[in-house]
Amino acid sequence: MKIERFEDIQAWQKARELARDVYALTKQTAFARDRGLSTQIQRAAVSVMANIAEGFDRRTHKEFKSFLSLALASNTEVKSHLYVALDQQYVCQAEFERVYAQCTTTAKLIIGFMKYLSTT
Repeated sequence: MKIERFEDIQAWQKARELARDVYALTKQTAFARDRGLSTQIQRAAVSVMANIAEGFDRRTHKEFKSFLSLALASNTEVKSHLYVALDQQYVCQAEFERVYAQCTTTAKLIIGFMKYLSTT
């Protein structure tokens, strides 16, 4: 499949799912009361998909990979914030594991896309 729009990038699609799920988690009562953490994890999740999209319109693969690297870092930030949410009992273990697994899948897709760009 030819990538013609950033929406065609599988890593962006997974990042979108991740952002949707992070927003759903942060709407839960206890989590929602912690405005600092909920805002920070939301911003990190949005940053994953935004950096993939922004990198798509860069002129070179080198620039695109730089934005993918930022997306990967934001994805790791989401993982870290999930631990705080778990420790504060804003999410249960099952929710933590589900969203953490999404982060892992998203990271693998971003890394794979970075490798692909290195070969083209």
